[in-house]
Amino acid sequence: MTASPYPPPGAEAVLESCPDALLVVTEDGTILRVNAATERMFGYTRDELLGRDHRMLLAEGFRSGLQRIFFALRRDADAGHVITAATHHDAGPAATALPHAAAPAFHPVEAYGLRRDGTEFQGEVACSLLAQDSGDAPLSMAVAVRDTSHRQAADAGLREAMSLLSATLESTADGILVVSGDGRIAGVNNQFISMWGIPRGLLATQDDEAVLDFVLDQLVDPGKFVDKVTALYADPSAESHDVLDFRDGRTFERYSRPQKVADKVVGRVWSFRDVTPARVAQDRITQAMADLAEQAAQLKDLAFKDPLTGLSNRQLFNDHLAAALLGPCGTAVDVLLLDLDDFKEVNDILGHHAGDQMLIEVGRRLRECVRPNDVVARLGGDEFVVLLVGSLDAEAVAARIVDSLRVPLWIDGTMLRPSLSLGLASINEDAVDASELLRRADVAMYAAKSAGKNRYLRFRPEMMKSLVQRTELEAGLRLAVDAGQIAVHYQPIISTRRGVVVKVEALARWERDGETVPPQQFIPAAERSGLIVEIGTEVLLKGCTELKPWLAEDPARSLAVNVSGVQLQHGDFAELVLAVTESCGVDPRQLVLEVTESVFFDDDCHVIQQLVALRQAGVRVALDDFGTGYSSLGRLQDLPVDTLKIDQSFTSMIRSGNENLPILSCMISMAHGLGLTVTAEGVETAEQAEYLMNLDCDSLQGFLFSGAEAAPALPPAMARSAGVFAALRGERVAGHR
Repeated sequence: MTASPYPPPGAEAVLESCPDALLVVTEDGTILRVNAATERMFGYTRDELLGRDHRMLLAEGFRSGLQRIFFALRRDADAGHVITAATHHDAGPAATALPHAAAPAFHPVEAYGLRRDGTEFQGEVACSLLAQDSGDAPLSMAVAVRDTSHRQAADAGLREAMSLLSATLESTADGILVVSGDGRIAGVNNQFISMWGIPRGLLATQDDEAVLDFVLDQLVDPGKFVDKVTALYADPSAESHDVLDFRDGRTFERYSRPQKVADKVVGRVWSFRDVTPARVAQDRITQAMADLAEQAAQLKDLAFKDPLTGLSNRQLFNDHLAAALLGPCGTAVDVLLLDLDDFKEVNDILGHHAGDQMLIEVGRRLRECVRPNDVVARLGGDEFVVLLVGSLDAEAVAARIVDSLRVPLWIDGTMLRPSLSLGLASINEDAVDASELLRRADVAMYAAKSAGKNRYLRFRPEMMKSLVQRTELEAGLRLAVDAGQIAVHYQPIISTRRGVVVKVEALARWERDGETVPPQQFIPAAERSGLIVEIGTEVLLKGCTELKPWLAEDPARSLAVNVSGVQLQHGDFAELVLAVTESCGVDPRQLVLEVTESVFFDDDCHVIQQLVALRQAGVRVALDDFGTGYSSLGRLQDLPVDTLKIDQSFTSMIRSGNENLPILSCMISMAHGLGLTVTAEGVETAEQAEYLMNLDCDSLQGFLFSGAEAAPALPPAMARSAGVFAALRGERVAGHR
């Protein structure tokens, strides 16, 4: 072995005065030591070189040569004899980067260095292993570099060819393996290593047998692999092409050709190509061809079937209806058109998978309600239709269908109570075609929805009049909005802790031809037509303007305004609300926006973002009509709300005041536990108020205290509400004595 990597005293001056660049490099290529000539030759300072990878000093095509020589020297050193790069004639892959030469003292290896400024120069490199201080100390190698750029670059063509060869091998998509005539690995490209997943540390060991074992372990038939290799080495000039199947499902094509130098076979070149995608595609094509006949039959069936429910589709239903209308005169033909009520909430809250499960169950129940020969079809979405031919009592079938859907069903652990609105139309002495019969059933279905849903109605001519009236209602509402005829009334909400009105709810009112149009009629019309945006803005503006003095008297007072999901879908809603409060001089913290729970389950997340932005500005959010949808108390902690408003349908459960209603106590306790305040709507009796106060309900609203009043009549309504509450509180105190 050569000398220690650290020179003895006095040798330091010799090393520093040496005109050649001297470096000490570790096994992984890290520079441990350099002399002054190294700094001059490469243009780096000593501090910039120490600890860096030596390959930064070598030009492209020469960067891996030193490390390969290192491995070759170490292997021979382990075999019991010291050898330098120049005398080692089996350096293998190193030959592609640094050509073999004689002993380093006499015939150094030629290479190209790379200066800091990016220029390259021709040089000579000599390498030798350094002695280990201890048995477990890491090996290192001394490298001497001499600048030979002053010499004529006679081998420029060779260097260019070597660089081109190296770049070509690394850019190809195939994995390349070069094996010498004696069966040892002479070189590989990076693609080969990547394709086979061979650890670089394993390659560095130069243990060809271990590498082969690693390769064979991945194959389905390793014996076939070995047999092919054996056969080729028995015939060195032979070429081959075969396919390798991997245990993980991959497929490689393997090509092998002899490596010749001057017509002499000196080794063998193997190339591997990953053809897994092509094999998979071919298998799929084969399978597709095999299934073609079966698919053709299925497609023919799907042309007339609904793929989700298996019911007839629109085309098949129309064919059956047309045939029924051409049947014998006097044959009863009935069409039952039905639509699920509030089906969108199921999709929004529980997801489309739950919605699909409900549609499948509805289709199954419809089939059970009719005769085998009757046609049940899904027209699309949540709309179904039933065709009865020769039925003796179509209304009995309609009633049976409505009742069948009143039975709850469970989907993913959630109990749902589906309901539907059904319209029935029958052929009579009128000469009607298929489209007219369907239109009449559609009109009857919408009449059933308007009548309260979850029912069926037979078509009557006057229903057409109702449809016309609905159209006229929307037209009249448009004129009323344009003329500023939408008024705002206010209903007091009394605090059970303070005994006074601290909040009022602004409600839109429409006087038409001297009559008050009920909100349950014109609000849905406003939402259908989009007028709700203008109406909501007008209610907010009037409320802030008319109640500004009352709000200014006490910062604890607030104004509640109902907000539709249609309004929230407008991108500038939050900015509009804050602009109105600012222009009216109302503190945003005194504004409460009441929304129904369905807005929190809209697919448009921008709706939620707007509510969050408003809450950050101080506006509070109340969850209105809680308990009427599909959500649960457990979801409250995820919603951006401040107040829970219990729907009046729960308040109406209180009759005598002695009922045991755990749902109410659970609602209020859960809301308080989440830091929410609770308001009960629809309080109409003293018993209801007493019951809710005993449950620590924060606020009460209802006709027991006051109805909705115009702004001039609001002060006496507030005083009247406080008086009613004072009387109630006195009765409750007296009752406890």
